[in-house]
Amino acid sequence: MTLMHDAFHSICSLFIHRATMEATPTNLILFLLPSILFISRAPHVTPATPCPPCGNTTVPFPLSTTPTCGDSAYKIRCTTNTLVFDTLNNSYPIESINPKSQRLVIRPAPLVPNTCITTDKIHQGIQLNNTLPFNITSSNTIVYLNCTQALLMSPLNCSSSSLCHTYINATASASVCNNGLLCCTFRTGGSTTSYQIRVRDVGCSAYSSFVNLNPDLPVNRWPQPGLEIQWLLPRETVCTSQKDCDSATSACGLDPSSGSGIKRCFCINDLVWDPIDGVCTKKTTSHDPNGNGRNRSEQVAAHIV
Repeated sequence: MTLMHDAFHSICSLFIHRATMEATPTNLILFLLPSILFISRAPHVTPATPCPPCGNTTVPFPLSTTPTCGDSAYKIRCTTNTLVFDTLNNSYPIESINPKSQRLVIRPAPLVPNTCITTDKIHQGIQLNNTLPFNITSSNTIVYLNCTQALLMSPLNCSSSSLCHTYINATASASVCNNGLLCCTFRTGGSTTSYQIRVRDVGCSAYSSFVNLNPDLPVNRWPQPGLEIQWLLPRETVCTSQKDCDSATSACGLDPSSGSGIKRCFCINDLVWDPIDGVCTKKTTSHDPNGNGRNRSEQVAAHIV
């Protein structure tokens, strides 16, 4: 970016010099006006390196499919034009991504044909790495199937009126689960379900999940199975030296909160870090419909809360 800036500056200087030699003062002003407007409107930002699309799917910041794009802490994979989310011991296709809300939806494991066991039971279900910036949201309704009596001691709804019975009775692939054993339903969001949806012999051997489910709808109007996962807003880009940062907008400095000597490209010159787009940008103030001014950093903080 610095080289481009220098080249642009040199070209402008050449044309300005020629204009001052040949033009009248009035013409000179008209000549310079477009350049002045261009410079004043140029965004003063340092974008993070974007990842290329995976097939037809855009990969938004901070998600990263290679070590050289996005933020490596937010790693996902692109395999045969399909985005994949890796858990501790399994992988799940990514169905959708919403960068504005920092959320993605993965496709849960299906049932093994003619059984009431999901294919990821061997991995004990979905288990996220709690050291990474991902967690399960509270927007998921989980239907647990083929459960043992031990679940009666849990806070899950395993009653005869539980929504899981409606699901079993209206879903052909799950009809085999109508075997007299318990089924249960619950909404994610508690501390025990922030990083895992467990299936195992001492609990339940199968499950399905639905995002933003309206329980009053018939099953044939339910959304496709999915599990919503959110990511934390990213920090500034990690650097090893100033050459990893754009000197016009950021400086490589020690992160005082890391405790392990990590350096980051911290914004300078009154610029602020925009964690949604991954840039250093000017602090702007917008007005809500009630006329109250709010700057961008306040908007981001409000979003986190």
